[in-house]
Amino acid sequence: MNFIVSSTLLLKNLQALSGVIGSNNTLPILDSFLFEISSNELVVSATDLETTMIAKINVQSKDSGSIAIPSKILLETLKAFPPDTPITFLIDNENYSIDISAIEGKYKLTGQNGKEFPKIPKVTGTTKFEIDADALYAAISKTLFATGTDDLRPVMTGVYCQFNKDDITFVATDAHKLVRYRRSDIKSEVAKTFVLPKKPLNQLKNTLGNLEKSKVKIESNDSNAFFSYENINLICRLIDGNYPNYEVVIPSDNPNKLNVDREVFLNSIKRVSIYSSQSTHQIRFKISGNEIRINADDPDYGNSAVERLTCKYKGEDLEIGFNSRFLIEMLSNIDTQTVNLEMSTPNRAGLIIPVDPENKSEDVLMLVMPVMLNY
Repeated sequence: MNFIVSSTLLLKNLQALSGVIGSNNTLPILDSFLFEISSNELVVSATDLETTMIAKINVQSKDSGSIAIPSKILLETLKAFPPDTPITFLIDNENYSIDISAIEGKYKLTGQNGKEFPKIPKVTGTTKFEIDADALYAAISKTLFATGTDDLRPVMTGVYCQFNKDDITFVATDAHKLVRYRRSDIKSEVAKTFVLPKKPLNQLKNTLGNLEKSKVKIESNDSNAFFSYENINLICRLIDGNYPNYEVVIPSDNPNKLNVDREVFLNSIKRVSIYSSQSTHQIRFKISGNEIRINADDPDYGNSAVERLTCKYKGEDLEIGFNSRFLIEMLSNIDTQTVNLEMSTPNRAGLIIPVDPENKSEDVLMLVMPVMLNY
């Protein structure tokens, strides 16, 4: 079995798939890519048993067959070739040896029987939905950072996806912060909800970011979700369990409203937070009139910092504390010039809402829990 392929084309696709391969696989074959040849098409698969990615690549070949090729050595070899180098793969189906020829060199490695590679889940009994690649990329990018890391609450380690006839909604929370991303310009004929794990979402984010004006077909059943776009397929196991009722924690009455330049606000928090306690990362806002005073201190080392910013504020004078890392994450994932920070009391959650987003059908709400101030 043999085929010829461009080094750049193959490397690009293998790098897109390589993020799926785990670092401590229980099965040695999971450290490999599965190569399947049929006529002039090469289908490459990678899996960790929970997430599978598949890429289809055009090659020159008249053969058919399959083999599992070690991923690390193959990637390192391809990276060392000049761009668009024609590479010939000659594979012995009996002893699974692989001879690679390129330029004036020859390279030999040993693979495994492709038939021993784990079976790919089949697309059966699914509901179907289609979404623009840039919309899905935005939904993932603006929610993924807010997912939790507590394995005792697995549903909160993923992103909750809700498709219905009026809009789509993506939600992520770790109980300290929450992001709700909603699009009213995208609708689904069939109502469907599921929770996607973090790893496949990172894979989608990494590959969708380079696409323009592409469509992503999403299919799901009770156990898996299937994503198809351009020459890539991604299959992932859904997180089982009921997502918490996030709507009940979003405060509806927030009389104290702060309007401020997002970038100025973000950079000020970054500077002041350097002087905050390294265990709590607490910063304090003291808001009155049209001024917000941001300060932090670390009594263990005698460090402190304070900055004053002008803002537009409507409400009573307020002093409230937040974890600076959460605020930095949230403000860094907003792309509008100004933001509103809506609050009620020092012990209730604050809302960060983008002002005048470029896409008027995009509704982003970010919630952050306050921290108790140490007076």
